[in-house]
Amino acid sequence: MKAAVVTDFNQAPQYQDFADPVVEPGETEITVLAASVNQVVRAIANGSHYSSDHQLPMIPGVDGVGRTKDGQLVYFNANKPIYGALAEKTAINSHLMVPLTGNVAPEIIAATVNPAMSSYMAIEARLGGDKINGKKVVILGVTGNAGRLAVTVAKYFGAAEVIGVGRNAERLAEAEKLGATVVNLGNDEDVAKALPQFADADVVLDYLWGDVTAKFMVPMLRLRENHAQPLTWIEIGSIAGQTFALPAAALRSTNLTLVGSGIGSIDRRDFLGHMPGLLALIEDGTLAVATTVFPLSTVHENWPTQTTNRVVFKP
Repeated sequence: MKAAVVTDFNQAPQYQDFADPVVEPGETEITVLAASVNQVVRAIANGSHYSSDHQLPMIPGVDGVGRTKDGQLVYFNANKPIYGALAEKTAINSHLMVPLTGNVAPEIIAATVNPAMSSYMAIEARLGGDKINGKKVVILGVTGNAGRLAVTVAKYFGAAEVIGVGRNAERLAEAEKLGATVVNLGNDEDVAKALPQFADADVVLDYLWGDVTAKFMVPMLRLRENHAQPLTWIEIGSIAGQTFALPAAALRSTNLTLVGSGIGSIDRRDFLGHMPGLLALIEDGTLAVATTVFPLSTVHENWPTQTTNRVVFKP
């Protein structure tokens, strides 16, 4: 078969021949129709993601849309070592797929699932969807695809108020149209003025971490009138840095809970159990991202260096 193949972590994948996957008992062969390239896929392809086992050669791609041999259209989660989704076909654990209605183009689903699931799974699987109802939610990194979708997802689960933080003025305006109160991270005066109004937040969805989180977390905790009020800080992404220094007193003097949401924090079967609800929101048009589609044969020249539009490859 043909596939996008990584032979060197310092180079973009090449379109070339690769051995067909052997379908083991309990697995299903999938003919791939569309698979996206997101930050996780890019990180796995360059060997920097924490889930990478550094086997080469390998086919990247964590999920996609395809058909089974009996013609069923499905969303699938790629789990077979070295056989990712960016190929003509793959083999997956038969439990790691969800039937689709066919009402939405495969490329739209492939593009939207990953950025949408980051907030959907953080809320539904890690926090508990009922625990956000009527609450104040802050999104650090609202200007990315995932952060923008998080506004809609938080409101879907009943958030009373959503505050989006980011740097890009145009993307902040988009978040505002979706119903978020926005704060421009590039303006320190605006941040200082805004902090008191959302220091009493109940949930933070954090796509940034690093220095940005350091700038927000401790000042927010200090400004809280009721230090016993629960604050759940869900770490989803680390665009701004992998680490920051958190004073021990911040945990002892406030009711702060730190939660991570990502690959490894949710059992794959539990993850798939939550997927029908997310896919329904994509298939009814509630959630969608701007998408650019390329033939898989052009993967090397069109391998994305940024993801303003979500790039999807079709075999």
